[in-house]
Amino acid sequence: MTSTNQDRGIEMAILANRIDSIARKMANTLFRTARSGVLNSGHDFSCVVLTADCRLVAGAISLPAHVMSGPDEIARYVKEMHPDMRKGDAFLHNSPYHGNSHAADHCLVVPVFDDGGVHRFTVLAKAHQADCGNSKPTTYIGSAVDVYEEGALIFPAVQIQRDYKDIDDIVRMCKARIRVPEIWWGDYLASLGAVRIGERELLSLGGEVGWDRLDAHVEAWFDYSERRIASAIGKMNKGDARVHSMHDPFPGAEDGILVTVGVQVDPDAGTIHVDLTENPDCLPCGLNLTEGTARSSAFVGIFNALGDHTIPANAGSFRRLTVDLRQNCVVGIPTHPYSCSVATTNLADRVASPVQRALAIISPGYGMAEGGPIFPPAGGVISGRDPRQNDVSFVNQVHLGISGGAATPKHDGWLTLIHVGNGGLCRHDCVEVDELAYPVAIHERRLLPDTAGPGQTCGAPSIRVEFGPAEASPIQVFYNADGMINVAKGVLGGGTGGPAQALKRGRDGQLTPQPACTGVWLQPGETIVSVSSGGGGYGRPHHRSQDAVLRDIREGLLTASVAETVFGVLLSPSGQIDQAGTDAARRRLEQDMPRQPDAETLPTP
Repeated sequence: MTSTNQDRGIEMAILANRIDSIARKMANTLFRTARSGVLNSGHDFSCVVLTADCRLVAGAISLPAHVMSGPDEIARYVKEMHPDMRKGDAFLHNSPYHGNSHAADHCLVVPVFDDGGVHRFTVLAKAHQADCGNSKPTTYIGSAVDVYEEGALIFPAVQIQRDYKDIDDIVRMCKARIRVPEIWWGDYLASLGAVRIGERELLSLGGEVGWDRLDAHVEAWFDYSERRIASAIGKMNKGDARVHSMHDPFPGAEDGILVTVGVQVDPDAGTIHVDLTENPDCLPCGLNLTEGTARSSAFVGIFNALGDHTIPANAGSFRRLTVDLRQNCVVGIPTHPYSCSVATTNLADRVASPVQRALAIISPGYGMAEGGPIFPPAGGVISGRDPRQNDVSFVNQVHLGISGGAATPKHDGWLTLIHVGNGGLCRHDCVEVDELAYPVAIHERRLLPDTAGPGQTCGAPSIRVEFGPAEASPIQVFYNADGMINVAKGVLGGGTGGPAQALKRGRDGQLTPQPACTGVWLQPGETIVSVSSGGGGYGRPHHRSQDAVLRDIREGLLTASVAETVFGVLLSPSGQIDQAGTDAARRRLEQDMPRQPDAETLPTP
């Protein structure tokens, strides 16, 4: 009996979900057993399955910035450095110059060999560390002029297990340099458990269905994914755009960083091309992207723009996407020893956001506005000593309040996106859990009105957080904020999101503005006030549903005065919509609106 197309489709769906479930099991293991808050609360990790020849098969609930590009390069580099890999091996890798994101993301890489000694798959777990041995107690040093000032331990494809046993030399190195060695050890074991479960489950699946059948499935899955993305691109307009985004002034980049993104859509060929070569050389700061984060950021912008989030993100769909990078470029391929300490966030978003904005202009109804730039203090790294636990040292990144979601053609911005690169998969901390785990007190966390980028759909509003020491011991907060000056842009007539802010409140209650990149010491009685960036709006604000505007007013996200002047919605004394006044106001706004609000990025004829 010959199988039908329906039978093959059913088998493909089942096996694709089986492999995806393996990546999910890996992620669940890491999440539930990790020791640091950035992993077991913030969810800043990713787990993937790759083919033996280093192509991404499944990433489940991984962060897009971690896995769209990079794991393939890491796996290739591990194979190159260790051509005699065997069952029971495990490798520690975090080099930003060899495929990784930044040094704080420790990757454990395990090759999966069948009983005959054939290399079948590779599994990888990438986990952001509470501390990675930097020269300062933070995993992001935006001011580092080079990797030496950054100070992180760099492990370029270093073997850490042989025959399923730890190589203690490497473990001792980490424990001797990392400020919170027991936290690192717990997170290492969590990552190791994740990759070993991935190995076990793949061996079980291969034994159940047969390796040849599984190999055939993977190739068919890649082909299917390629057809899906080609079909989606085929529905877009043909055109190209050249879009700019500007990072705020920063140590090592005192005039800011202008990022230029070229995007070309060819629906006939079913391809999208992104050019990042027209950008500055690497800079003496920690903002330089790695090859993995530069390419991933472009991919993130494309996948966000397509609007069909059922398209698998794997090596098959990536065949239709090309990204031009150049050596020694701030958003390209970094040259050693330039620092890439902040490679997953700031400039990465300054690539992804323009890509999705350009695609909206080329093909209205697709794309997104710009996401809110990051990281304000509420997403920073806190450190100090905990008097409740015999003055033990602590270091951890917090996610206390970062919004930034960009408006889409159909929906308002995702309130808890955090930033474009993690796709909303990182999680906001529970206030009570952070206060139990660390000697901090969170005094306020609330949304701010009139900070969402206005549009037919609106960006996410800003979040204001105030926190400080809870005990008679100071804490330090490191952060690298963007968006204080150059806010998130809207698209197709949409407005900009609110700016980020960082303020220190003294014991006298006075607020003092803080730099964009710093490590603020907070003494008992002092606090830091963090305001996150709002996301940009999509489409003309006076085209927004009147009911949606009224809902925003009632929920405290919008004041009546802004509703009138920006959205053209007037309220009666009873708090209902004044229909006559609203109709007149919206006619005036339509007449006053520029005919082409995005002239910078018009599609070419």
